[in-house]
Amino acid sequence: MGKKGDLSNFERGMVVGARRAGLSISQSAQLLGFSRTTISRVYKEWCEKGKTSSMRQSCGRKCLVDARGQRRMGRLIQADRRATLTEITTRYNRGMQQSICEATTRTTLRRMGYNSRRPHRVPLISTTNRKKRLQFARAHQNWTVEDWKNVAWSDESRFLLRHSDGRVRIWRKQNENMDPSCLVTTVQAGGGGVMVWGMFSWHTLGPLVPIGHRLNATAYLSIVSDHVHPFMTTMYPSSDGYFQQDNAPCHKARIISNWFLEHDNEFTVLKWSPQSPDLNPTEHLWDVVERELRALDVHPTNLHQLQDAILSIWANISKECFQHLVESMPRRIKAVLKAKGGQTQY
Repeated sequence: MGKKGDLSNFERGMVVGARRAGLSISQSAQLLGFSRTTISRVYKEWCEKGKTSSMRQSCGRKCLVDARGQRRMGRLIQADRRATLTEITTRYNRGMQQSICEATTRTTLRRMGYNSRRPHRVPLISTTNRKKRLQFARAHQNWTVEDWKNVAWSDESRFLLRHSDGRVRIWRKQNENMDPSCLVTTVQAGGGGVMVWGMFSWHTLGPLVPIGHRLNATAYLSIVSDHVHPFMTTMYPSSDGYFQQDNAPCHKARIISNWFLEHDNEFTVLKWSPQSPDLNPTEHLWDVVERELRALDVHPTNLHQLQDAILSIWANISKECFQHLVESMPRRIKAVLKAKGGQTQY
């Protein structure tokens, strides 16, 4: 019979009950599924000490970091989240009668639920913009999913032909640092990239427009007139649609503002809060495109192939995907309210 952990108090009581009922050691072992040695030991302990509770949990080496020590270590973590294992151990040992090693620190932290992870990257939000984000969230906290269905979302993104993945790790010996199999080649500016502008709403996925060079006010005006206008008038013929754009300089140019004023009877430009990529579900669509690019069996080798791959991936994004993102807007607004305008998990 295979080795198993110590019996629970209930299981030990069953052993005692079986033996007191007149069953032999072999019969008790067969009935309960324990070894004959276990049956004999548990019943002997009950006969001699009159108890069925196990004392084995008190055996073994005493933990060097008790509950008080864990609270001390927790305060050290809260005071400096970026502290290394060596720094935590050194700070913990100051003023302590019994010092601990880094291995003990690591074991204790894991027991407490702490793990070393990369920090989540979020935009730096100034105090002024934090207030504006909070104002935006309060103004739209009563919007339902039906309200957000009337919003057409837009954004720009750049995809590199070759991207550096800082998460890559290799196994090598100390003198193998320049071995070709242990190197990761890089190119300047990622070997070039493709910039695209896209839009979508709950109803449908909109156009994805490649941008030749850089996006200035003139180029953006062409996108607005050639793509935004027909999309909005087609999807929202009752003029109840909202067009969302961020606060990029080219979006706020005078020629752009004048164009929107001329067409304000057809749709409304949603007044957007600054530094709020977490409120724009298009950001998540860019993540979908990026993941699909990395998952390609044959990676693009030039910018033309990269552009074709991006357009193909965009066209095949499922309706369930972007509709689910729009349906998350009430939760995003609540998250901003809870964070008082600060960063959220989105």
